[in-house]
Amino acid sequence: MPDFSHEQAFSGRVAGIDEAGRGPLAGPVVAAAVIFDRTRPLDASLIGLDDSKKLSKGKRLILFDAIKRHALSHAIALATVEEIDRLNILQASLLAMRRAVALLEPAPIACLVDGNRDPGLPFPTQCIIKGDHKSLSIAAASILAKVSRDRIMAELAQDWPHYEWQKNAGYGVPAHLEALRLVGPSPHHRKSFAPVRKIRL
Repeated sequence: MPDFSHEQAFSGRVAGIDEAGRGPLAGPVVAAAVIFDRTRPLDASLIGLDDSKKLSKGKRLILFDAIKRHALSHAIALATVEEIDRLNILQASLLAMRRAVALLEPAPIACLVDGNRDPGLPFPTQCIIKGDHKSLSIAAASILAKVSRDRIMAELAQDWPHYEWQKNAGYGVPAHLEALRLVGPSPHHRKSFAPVRKIRL
């Protein structure tokens, strides 16, 4: 279970950072950053906080609201489909992370980032592989990013129902791929991703 052991290596405000949406064929990539006040006990409503992928949708929604209520600071930002196609998905993900951290108020004195790529932040940064399994701050960021992105995709699905994004969040599941074959790509598809690029040719 994640805890604050990595955060405790620093004496001040530490932001956990994670993203959601690197793999899908459509929609933005979304990043979140979360700072907890470690001078206070973790609120009871945050019990069960863990990597978003380990949690049910219902539990993520409950924790999403609790994190926003009890975090000292939190922020959510994205990089667009156009930026993904221009920069590549990795660089767009790092851009979204930088944007999220820039929105934090108060700002951190250090950052913990899920994965092994430094986004290039103006603060001391530690990259942690499987950080959402290890750091409560990163786990919280993973939930904010995941829930926010799922909501974006569900909203887009209202205008583009063929792809069933409200169910698959833009991932290349069979129903999405079949709709792509029959209908073609939307403006929200990542044209640089091979399954979309092949259909466009």
